[in-house]
Amino acid sequence: MSDPAMASEHDYLSETHIVGGDTRQWIVRVDDCQALRDRHISHVGVGDAAVPYRIVRTRLSGAYIHGSLGGEGRMLLDGGWCTMRRNMMSFAPAHGLHAFHAVPGSRWQYCWVRYLPSAPRSVVGTIAPIMQHFDPEPMKHAILGLYSEVFHGQGDAASCEMWGDTIERYISRFADPWRRDTRIVAVFDAVIPTLEKHWTIEEMAEIAHVSSEHLRRISRKVFGRSPMQQLTQLRMQHAAHLLATSSLPVEEIAVRVGYQSPFAFSKTFKRMKGVSPSHFRHHSQE
Repeated sequence: MSDPAMASEHDYLSETHIVGGDTRQWIVRVDDCQALRDRHISHVGVGDAAVPYRIVRTRLSGAYIHGSLGGEGRMLLDGGWCTMRRNMMSFAPAHGLHAFHAVPGSRWQYCWVRYLPSAPRSVVGTIAPIMQHFDPEPMKHAILGLYSEVFHGQGDAASCEMWGDTIERYISRFADPWRRDTRIVAVFDAVIPTLEKHWTIEEMAEIAHVSSEHLRRISRKVFGRSPMQQLTQLRMQHAAHLLATSSLPVEEIAVRVGYQSPFAFSKTFKRMKGVSPSHFRHHSQE
């Protein structure tokens, strides 16, 4: 799904926000709606885009949920460009490089929820699938219901709360199914506070009281990736947070997320985030 060959181009991405005259968007922002503020949501929206629509965030401050409703677009995820089509949903964690754009010859319909940095989903250690096939239509209808109430209705607080709850519950269905599996919960409750440890699949499986192969199957079903891949994602997420919010040397950050070799850390960071640690730090602290 992703295109690793594109990773070398990411160093040249810069903060970009181009909507274009042929793109329509219906957006509710936190300043428009107390229900969003109560849920630490920056904004929600539904869009119908065409070229030159292009967004690049070099320092995404809050988690971002995106659902593709139809047509086709491209999105940068896990260090590679993915083609987004109908019924594909993605989760972009905070403190990462995030980009997406329309493609020539195709319109792209989508909806989204952008969280504030203060939101629980934006904090370091958040676990969610980066990409899954999931129907975003219910989220679209809830966002449009909120939009209608805020801008064309009475702005009734109770109604806005209802739409806000519906949006949140739907996102939870997409992002949180792993919480219903006590084996996965036990594993990552142990892993997240100890990212510096040299974890093995066998140690994780022992915590879950299953075989290594069975844990792999569970993890792939829940996250779309193996336990070790999920561990790497969490390590790079925490590294990005430290790069963005501290002056710690890259060598020390590498050790804090389980890498004795700064070279191996930098190579993994660039593969997953699309840019080198130094490049990421430079842009995130501008």
